[in-house]
Amino acid sequence: MSNTYPEHPPYPEQQPVDELADEADHLAHEHDNDRDVFYDETPVIKRSRRNKIKRQRRRRRNIIMLVVFGVFAAGLIGVVLFLQNLLGMNELKDYEGPGEGQVTFTVEQGAGPLAIAASLVEQDIIASTDTFVDEVSNQAEGREIQPGQYPLKYRMPAAAAASVLLEESNEGVHYAAINRTWRQEEVFKALSEGTGIPVAEFAKLAEDPQALGLPEQARNLEGYLFPAEYRFPLDITAEEILREMIGNTIERLEADGITDVDQQFRVLTVASIIEAEAGEADYGAVAGSIENRLQPDNTETNGLIQSDATVTYGLGRKGYDITPEEKADKSNPYNTYAHKGLPVGPINSPGGPAIDAAANPDDVPYYYWVTVNLDTGETKFSETLAEHNAYTKEYLNWCSEQEEGRCS
Repeated sequence: MSNTYPEHPPYPEQQPVDELADEADHLAHEHDNDRDVFYDETPVIKRSRRNKIKRQRRRRRNIIMLVVFGVFAAGLIGVVLFLQNLLGMNELKDYEGPGEGQVTFTVEQGAGPLAIAASLVEQDIIASTDTFVDEVSNQAEGREIQPGQYPLKYRMPAAAAASVLLEESNEGVHYAAINRTWRQEEVFKALSEGTGIPVAEFAKLAEDPQALGLPEQARNLEGYLFPAEYRFPLDITAEEILREMIGNTIERLEADGITDVDQQFRVLTVASIIEAEAGEADYGAVAGSIENRLQPDNTETNGLIQSDATVTYGLGRKGYDITPEEKADKSNPYNTYAHKGLPVGPINSPGGPAIDAAANPDDVPYYYWVTVNLDTGETKFSETLAEHNAYTKEYLNWCSEQEEGRCS
């Protein structure tokens, strides 16, 4: 038996190695082409999205940085402005121009450079208190600003204002000093001496107070002749002088918010009593006490003011020494012992502080006051007559130790 094996199928004809390599490259290239076609758009989209996200993030980062920087800058500016205000760096130091308009500026008795400067700034005459005080110091050369009225301008340089206020020469002007508590005839005498205008001219004008703008109840110019130091032009008339003085009084009343003419007359009447009977430190309390006496529910004095100064004004003399008969005399229209309420008008020339007090009296519980020492001006207040009588005895004891006539 023969050992035979099945015949293998013929092997395929072998290709050369180089041809096989070329075919492999071809197939690989075709595969790559297929892959390129399938993934052609995807990487572009992904890169575009990534770029867009990056741009958005960059934009947000920039916005945040700008906001943070803006907040920081605003805060820094605020701090700088605060420090400038705190240190006064933003304050206007001076006005450059020659000034505008005209204003009559009053220097009160006893006012120093700082108080004068504050008043000048308040009235918009100068821009800075410090600049004005420096100018006064530079220009003074031993001189002081004297009480009185001075012609100035609004928004003028501090140096120019200081120069006017420090001017000592009265050449080319009439000078007159009017004191507080002076009565009309005393004012006219001083005006005549300062200007050469006869007293009779002033007195004649005073006979018709309504022609000078005073209310109907005004019997004369009493109360309206504002006390101050005046420098009048050489060619000024008596009427112009009186109108200027009245105008200064009205200006002070309006500054206190008193614009009604009848109310102005009332305030001046009270102010004149305050001026006659109290020291400046007690003006407000005396004003409040007078208002308490004028209230309809006043049972302590029953509407009587009981002012010695008003009685003696009606009698045509000065002083506080009055008799029981004079207190009871109802023929005296200024007798506030015999007539309830205010007298028929002011009794002297009240100054600015007295007007201020009468316009804005202190809220006090008192009805009585008495100055127990005329040298120091010490005044004691009380709510009852018994307490007041005790203080009155204190005053009389003080008077008994003084020279004759000191308390009359």
